[in-house]
This record gives sequence, C-alpha cells and structure tokens, in this order.
Amino acid sequence: MDPSDDLRKVSVIVDYLFGRGASRALPRSGFRVYYSRRSGRVKLVQLEGKLFATVKPNGAMALSLEAATILSKSPRFRENFVEVSDDAVTFVRGGKSVFCKFVTRAGKNVRPKGEVVVIDRRGRVLGVGMAVLSGSVMAQFKHGAAVKVRSGVQL
Repeated sequence: MDPSDDLRKVSVIVDYLFGRGASRALPRSGFRVYYSRRSGRVKLVQLEGKLFATVKPNGAMALSLEAATILSKSPRFRENFVEVSDDAVTFVRGGKSVFCKFVTRAGKNVRPKGEVVVIDRRGRVLGVGMAVLSGSVMAQFKHGAAVKVRSGVQL
C-alpha cells in the first residue's frame, strides 16, 4: 500500500472526529496504518514506529500523548481541549481524573465519551483521556469527574 494512502486515511479520520482542518498539523510522511484481520477496519496508527493512535471498534480514536502534542498545533483541534487550573496539573500528569471544579475552560467539541486533551493555562499538553460530561457543562459543575485521564505526561 502506498504511504500517501495511509496519510490520507489518517487525515480523514482526524478531520471527521476532531473537526475539519484538524489534520493540517499532521506530518506529511511517516504514517503506517494497521488493519484488523477480521473486519478489515483501521485498528492502529503509527508515526515513525511509535504509537500515534488506536482506533476503537466504534470508530473513535484514542490518541497517544505524542499525537495530542502534534495535533495541538492545529487551531481547529483546540476545540477538543479541556483546560485545568494550576491546582490540578500534578494530578493530571500522574494520570488521575480531572474533576469539574478544576476545569477552567472546555472546547465546544468536547462531548461525553469523546476523546479530549487536557492542557494547563499555558497551553501545554498534560494528558489525554475520555470526557465524562460535555464541555458546556464541565465548567458549571463543582462536583464530580469531568475527564477520565488515560495517560499523563510524566516529568
């Protein structure tokens, strides 16, 4: 398979899930797409030999920290961010969940069970995970989990 086909496939998935134009931040080469033997669907995406994302059976994409860092350069992708206060930074980096009282801002594309990137006030990526609530509701609530963090940036 042609490597440009892999880039095109990844770009289409990223634009569909995270907003049209989000794929503009992707590098133009180095992608390798792996398919399921049973269903023939995209299963795994690697960038230069490292895990970029896992594609779930429902079509959602679970991003790696490297993927989140690359995609964070796209203005369109920023609508998938959840910004947290400085009090929560060390917990998120450790892979702990984000609670509503620490959310300072959430993008309009943040939906329950959707993939989100957690950032600090300076815009640095802290972790990736799955939203529990929609972005419009997160900042309003003062109790409960907002994001279940899958992995955090270790220092």
